[in-house]
Amino acid sequence: MVRTFRILVANKPKLMRELLLETLAEQPWVEIVGEVADEADIHDSVQRSSPDLLVVTAEERGKRPDICDALFREFPELRIIAVAPHENHTVCYWASLDIHSGDIESSEEGLLTAVRHMAESQAPQRNEAGG
Repeated sequence: MVRTFRILVANKPKLMRELLLETLAEQPWVEIVGEVADEADIHDSVQRSSPDLLVVTAEERGKRPDICDALFREFPELRIIAVAPHENHTVCYWASLDIHSGDIESSEEGLLTAVRHMAESQAPQRNEAGG
């Protein structure tokens, strides 16, 4: 992977957030741009840090987190992974002409595979300095 993929982690349960941060920080192509403990601070943190990917909590299976729609309207290039803290469920969301989603395996490797895929699919869309 050529470029760094910027990630903001805003998953609610502190322990899960710390595990996600630890897993992602071990990847040389990942830059953690912040951590958000309170959902009310997510929008401002996204605006300030300009992440490529936001990791949030999935409260209900099959229901996109409420914050997704507002963020996608303002930040259409943002990718979001919603991780369920109480069940084996994780979903990726992204916006184009419509908002799409896809389930991913709820494991460390499943998360890293999804993040890697999002980073690779987004790479051509960004203008890189000197590239």
